[in-house]
Amino acid sequence: MPQLVKGGKYVFGWSKVNNEGKIVIPPEAFEEYQLSSGTKAFLLPGSKSSGGFVLTTIQLLQDSPLKRTIENNQKLANYQTDEGKIVNVNEKPLCWVKITEDYFIVPPISLKEYGVDRNSTLLSVRGSNRGLSFLKKGLIIEEAKKHPEIKVYE
Repeated sequence: MPQLVKGGKYVFGWSKVNNEGKIVIPPEAFEEYQLSSGTKAFLLPGSKSSGGFVLTTIQLLQDSPLKRTIENNQKLANYQTDEGKIVNVNEKPLCWVKITEDYFIVPPISLKEYGVDRNSTLLSVRGSNRGLSFLKKGLIIEEAKKHPEIKVYE
């Protein structure tokens, strides 16, 4: 799926959150961000205007201040916290998840920290080369709702 508007973000598709917190990664995004089954990734909060979260890896965060933010919390950086358990770093919710096949699971209690509920639908977009954005609200969501051709992954 291309950009919805000229100069807008590239859209990969809608990702439904099931009752257990399972979220499917669109295949094109999976490839673009060089993800694979077994990859351990981090969830960072999305922007105030779009909500949701960003799925990223230490490799994608090279030369980024965000990498240092994660590395400053050794338990999180070394995956020594429970998978999907929120760790607040600088008042921002962070957690790690393991990618299985083409999806990851975020416990519903952790989803709430990102303003996401079970059974919601998130828009998967190319936020940057640092991570895949799963957006919850904002102008891009309103525009995406006008495009029934956007594929839904569940």
